[in-house]
Amino acid sequence: MEVRELRIASWERRLAAWLIDIILVGVLVDLIVGMTGPLTPVVPWLPPGPAFQWGFSDGALVLFAYWTVLEGTRGQSLGKMALSLKVTGKKGEEIDLPRAAIQSFGKAFLLPLDCLIGWIAMRGSGQRLFNRLSETIVIHVNESAPEGVRYVRPG
Repeated sequence: MEVRELRIASWERRLAAWLIDIILVGVLVDLIVGMTGPLTPVVPWLPPGPAFQWGFSDGALVLFAYWTVLEGTRGQSLGKMALSLKVTGKKGEEIDLPRAAIQSFGKAFLLPLDCLIGWIAMRGSGQRLFNRLSETIVIHVNESAPEGVRYVRPG
């Protein structure tokens, strides 16, 4: 039986990919909100201010949809593409939209808690809580040429 090697992505690369994603999506959301007004209503029973409305913000909802669709269909968001990362199942298989939605929920709405539980309760696994719940991992994708192929670049 052939053993497939998967390189778990470092927390630093994952953070950098997340930052790329939130900057890109944040700019898009700001442009849309600037033209149309808020996408979601303010939740009336919560006190005003970003600390209380954060989980229900336009940005969090758009990020949740963005990560769910891209990672559930391609395995990669734009940030992950830029840094050669991919979300897969535990054996490196493609994931579907429901699994992408579960793992994206933690990133979009509960990231500090999601990471903290991952770092403490699952030390050394390289997983957030919602990666564990969705049975997903984030791997560093090998971008070398396929076996038996050599790429020749111009110049």
